[in-house]
Amino acid sequence: MMVVPAILFIFIFSYIPMYGTLMAFQDYNIFKGFWHSPWVGFKHFRMFFDSPDFWTVMRNTIVISLLKLVVGFPAPILLALMLNEVRKVAFKRIVQTLSYLPHFMSWVIVAGFTMSMLSTDNGSVNILLQALHLIREPINWLSTSDYFWGILISSNVWKEIGFASIIYLAAIAGVNPDMYEAASIDGASKLKQIFLITIPAIMPVIIIFMILAVGNLLTAGFEDILLLATNPALRDVSDVLDTYVFRVGIKSSRFSYATAVGLYKAIISIGLLTMANLIARRSGNSLW
Repeated sequence: MMVVPAILFIFIFSYIPMYGTLMAFQDYNIFKGFWHSPWVGFKHFRMFFDSPDFWTVMRNTIVISLLKLVVGFPAPILLALMLNEVRKVAFKRIVQTLSYLPHFMSWVIVAGFTMSMLSTDNGSVNILLQALHLIREPINWLSTSDYFWGILISSNVWKEIGFASIIYLAAIAGVNPDMYEAASIDGASKLKQIFLITIPAIMPVIIIFMILAVGNLLTAGFEDILLLATNPALRDVSDVLDTYVFRVGIKSSRFSYATAVGLYKAIISIGLLTMANLIARRSGNSLW
């Protein structure tokens, strides 16, 4: 009985809004509507490709996305593998709870917490580094472009590592304990058991999430970047496709331009998802 409402919900909120992509090929006027706004073909796509911001935005998007993939993707797997080796149940539960609580915090809270820690006025990071005599003067971390990518990636990992590890812990729980016992009898160390039993057993889950991560490679972030990169001096290293659409397209009411950039991102993402799925299919695990 719940199938029909679910289908209607998906149709209304997921498929009908796709009609709005027509704006990418129009000089959309909110008063004229879709049918009476003039059609301009690929004008807005050409404007984006010819924009002086194009290469900066694409570079930032790709670099930040790759850093999140390289650092953020294996982090919950490593945490899950380490927690699986903990034998004290109470300690394991405490670590799990503390690690996944940040997931339920909004980025407003996380960004405020990060800014407070990195503040030049009584920020705990600067105080610690000065106490260790590693720096003489407080560093304005969130005004220096050299540090922004590291701060952004660290904040993302801290926020999501615990919650993402739950899935891998559930997959590890499904591994037959007899396999570990047999390996132990054969003289396999804990490290060998992880590489020869645990990781191969959860590899289908890892591959599925890797496919989804590659498909979202152009989704470098929005809320985290928007809140942490409030200083205009960071725009050269923080402006990604999503923030660019918001800043240039939405705030300036250039709806057609913003739609064209969003459609370009969606097409590339579909291509990446398809390519990753085709490669993963060779291992016997794929989305379709």
